[in-house]
Amino acid sequence: MLLATDLDGTFLAGDPDNRLKLYRLIAGHPEIDLVFVTGRGLESVLPLLSDPTIPQPDYIICDVGCTVVHGESQQAIQPLQGEIDELWPGEQIIEDALLPFEGLQRQEVPQERRVSYFCDGDVVTDELVARIENLSCTALFSNHKYLDILPQGVNKGRTLSRLVKHLNVDPESVLVAGDTLNDLSMYEHGFKGVCVGESEPGLIEATEHKARVFHAEAAGCGGILEAFEHFGYLGHLGIEAEAPEFMNRGKSDLVIVYHRLPYEEVVENGELIRRRPKSPNGIIPTLLSFFADGKAGSWVAWSIDAPDLGPFQTHTEVDTDRYEKLVAARVPLSKDDVEIFYKRFSKEAFWPTLHTFWERATFHDDHWQVFLKVNKQFAERAAEEAAENAVVWIHDYNLWMVPAYLREIRPDLTIAFFHHTYFPSADVFNVLPWRREIVGSLLQCDHIGFHIPRQAENFVDVARGVTPLEVTQKAGCAPRFLTYGCAVGLDEMSTEIKVNDRKIGLGAHPVGLDLNRVRHALADQSVIDRMETLRNELMDVRLILSVERLDFTKGIIEKLDAYERMLNEHPELKTKVTLMMVCVPAAAGMTIYEELLSQIEQTVGRINGQFAQVGWTPVQFFFRALPFEELVSYYTMADVMWITPLRDGLNLVAKEYIATQGLTQGSGRLVLSEFAGAAAELRGAILANPHHPQDLADTCYYALAMSRSEAQNRLSEAFEVVSRYDIDYWGREFIDTAEQRRATKLKKILPIGHCAA
Repeated sequence: MLLATDLDGTFLAGDPDNRLKLYRLIAGHPEIDLVFVTGRGLESVLPLLSDPTIPQPDYIICDVGCTVVHGESQQAIQPLQGEIDELWPGEQIIEDALLPFEGLQRQEVPQERRVSYFCDGDVVTDELVARIENLSCTALFSNHKYLDILPQGVNKGRTLSRLVKHLNVDPESVLVAGDTLNDLSMYEHGFKGVCVGESEPGLIEATEHKARVFHAEAAGCGGILEAFEHFGYLGHLGIEAEAPEFMNRGKSDLVIVYHRLPYEEVVENGELIRRRPKSPNGIIPTLLSFFADGKAGSWVAWSIDAPDLGPFQTHTEVDTDRYEKLVAARVPLSKDDVEIFYKRFSKEAFWPTLHTFWERATFHDDHWQVFLKVNKQFAERAAEEAAENAVVWIHDYNLWMVPAYLREIRPDLTIAFFHHTYFPSADVFNVLPWRREIVGSLLQCDHIGFHIPRQAENFVDVARGVTPLEVTQKAGCAPRFLTYGCAVGLDEMSTEIKVNDRKIGLGAHPVGLDLNRVRHALADQSVIDRMETLRNELMDVRLILSVERLDFTKGIIEKLDAYERMLNEHPELKTKVTLMMVCVPAAAGMTIYEELLSQIEQTVGRINGQFAQVGWTPVQFFFRALPFEELVSYYTMADVMWITPLRDGLNLVAKEYIATQGLTQGSGRLVLSEFAGAAAELRGAILANPHHPQDLADTCYYALAMSRSEAQNRLSEAFEVVSRYDIDYWGREFIDTAEQRRATKLKKILPIGHCAA
């Protein structure tokens, strides 16, 4: 069949359950052609195409019939569109002809091949209509306030009729649906039709005696469903036969969806072994802590499905002693899926774009399809694990599309998302070919968290370019965050937006540090011994420390060039300072950084060749991952920590250094890029612009020359932030916010006096 439906008041209206039922029915029947027939301009329809909960139309007729395009490409359907264009005299001619008439207010909405006004009924006089007809146009007045001037003979019904004929569709298989007089023309071409409940009285009256028009009782989508049964489109079993198969709901009140398992998997002697991470990052232990009180939960993550290792286990224990009711729900991925989804597509398309290096990004549609497939697998597994009205917490850009699939499967869930990486401004993010789908998916969340306000506000700007939205709540950023003090500062941020009657919370939640991990390292005897060795080795040399992963976003070449500049401008520093650069290799199989590594090695060689003296090496370059305990010993001894990424979501290394120096009553100086998220949070850091070579050199020299008292004061400020807003604070703040969103949703759907478990 072909369903041709108006949007506002019809396909976008009605009881939420009926909307979901109709949308699922259409999605489950590819043989149903869907046509949007609307008075909106095409620009106003585009936001609907980014909403993953709304079925995608096969064709779109908009501008009250003046525009007809393919649903997927939005390209004109010819020759239909060309014939309409030939009838249109032009917008300026219409406006000039109607200037003498008072009471016409031009509608400020996107539109093509038509001119629309607001006006009262008494304004639409015979003289006005005659003037319009003299221009070979038609006047259409509806709902007692809308006046559309259209090409002669063009309306929704005529264009739909032409489209049906063009597609060679049997008119008997067409069902039209509407709710206002604006839709009347669709009922005048012999199609079966439905006037949904709460339709405009004028439409009801005009179609009252049409035998093929059904007047439904339910509004919006409910009325269309009634018509499906009335006209027998669903067979003798009706709507009930179309109900989706019931999905078994899980028992987990909290579901973590993360790309990493909470334990390590290694193959030993042909057998898959699970073990605790040797050196887990602070996030995983914090997320695990939510299940320490016996809370039922699931941790959804991927694992490679290797047939040679035996049958794939979808569920495994995590740690029954610590987390009695937590299970790992594993998503089976092939090695090829992992290669494309994680190592190639995420890192070659999304990572460069997110960090404003869009010129380095490569986009492949076949990779996007793999990304969608994997995200759908994650969503389906999460849906199976979650209890009714549970909270699902999704992590980072690798899983951008999970909310879209999850919302469709389980509308009852509270979906929270935390974006661990930087989120750029609209002019950068919009480079992504799939920006509408990505934003549409994220807008299915109940709460979205970012590190700092600037990133949250960037998301609002990106979303505003995809769909109409209203900012319903704002909050000042001070004193928690810097306002005008750095490149990523902001004075006010949006904390709630409304999209299509759904409210979405936004938050700035910078990830904190696990200070106990630093304390334990400082108490380790091997660390104490290493510190003593370093004291002897660095007795007359000041240590500048740089620790970062091998990545073009980290500004490593720029830092080395600035170091070279500083040594040239301040020759007294020769033999007195050394730059220790620890560069952590990328994940195994990542080849895109090979050229960068070669450039770094050449630059290090050039600097050492130019300045090195017997007993003194200007740059010590370590291309390997150092154990955390060893890093802590270097943090303790470093006079200056030089962290200058070109762009970074946060940067936990900066916090690790501050924590180490603070816990040992040191006087270390942190030189931090003002383009790192941590710059908006860490008061006391010396901020540098990594894009300005002179500033980069000057701030490093300033740190070296700083008095001990100033350094201690700055360190005290930064240490207070790191101590107060630690990793536990981050976790509690985020999950409390998600729970508040969940409670708000339940208040709306549960009857008074009913308490949610």
